[in-house]
Amino acid sequence: MDVRIGIQNSPRELGFESAQTPEEVKSQVAAALAGDAKSLEFIDSKGTVFLVPAAALAYVEISGEEARRVGFVA
Repeated sequence: MDVRIGIQNSPRELGFESAQTPEEVKSQVAAALAGDAKSLEFIDSKGTVFLVPAAALAYVEISGEEARRVGFVA
C-alpha cells in the first residue's frame, strides 16, 4: 500500500510503500491526532523509519494495493 504525507510549510510530500493495512495507518494517524502525541512513526516496506511531527501534519493519503500489469493493455 502507498502512503503519501503532506507536511505544513514543506514544498515536498513524503511518500513510501508500507506493509501495514490502510485501516492500521488510519487508526494510527487518528490516535495521534486525538491524543497528545508529538510525532507519528511510520515504517516502510524496507524497514526505514519515518518520524513526522503531529502538529505539522497537513494530510495523509492512503492508497490500496493495485495489481501490477504486465504487457500491453488493450
